[in-house]
Amino acid sequence: MSAAAKPGSANTSAETSVDGVDNGRRHFLLVATTTIGLAGVVATAVPFLASWRPSARAKALGAPVEVDISKLEPGALMKIEWRGQAVYVVYRTPEMLAKLNGNDDQLRDPKSENADQQPTYIKGETRSVKPEYLVLVGVCTHLGCAPLDKFTPGDAELGASWAGGFYCPCHGSKFDLSGRVYKDVPAPTNLAVPPYTYLTDTRLLVGSDPGVA
Repeated sequence: MSAAAKPGSANTSAETSVDGVDNGRRHFLLVATTTIGLAGVVATAVPFLASWRPSARAKALGAPVEVDISKLEPGALMKIEWRGQAVYVVYRTPEMLAKLNGNDDQLRDPKSENADQQPTYIKGETRSVKPEYLVLVGVCTHLGCAPLDKFTPGDAELGASWAGGFYCPCHGSKFDLSGRVYKDVPAPTNLAVPPYTYLTDTRLLVGSDPGVA
């Protein structure tokens, strides 16, 4: 009879431990379990850490907007978006600027004394850094509608006495060519002037005060 091992004999090797468990398999299971656990921690941590960073939309809403006004024609209006709302830029002609004088008795806040409606450096009847360029938030202060530009004096819809300005068709609020609200209309305050500064003669930065750009 040969010297071969008898059936049922416990022939041990380097791959088998004394308690019958494969060491290689034990190592594999340990590594796999650890890896899965770490992956779970990372998967949980990534969304948590991301929640501390502002989203792209949040950053965009608060970021200043650069505006090129080099192609804006006298008497025309351009619209941009800043912080999710419309901003109007108007290139006022000398004739339009002349309409700003002599109508204080028709306006609710002709001197723009409501400090919430414009930065401190916006003063006078032009309500602008440079007289010819008006920058306004295009949101009616009544219920948030979008005022229309009605720059033509004596507009057919607004009557012969209309000197030009902005008109909100939703509830009839009227504003002059500086965004100052008329008396006896639903809107309680002037149209707001956002913070802005000039980068060059033809480039504005809306959302940034002078010296902060």
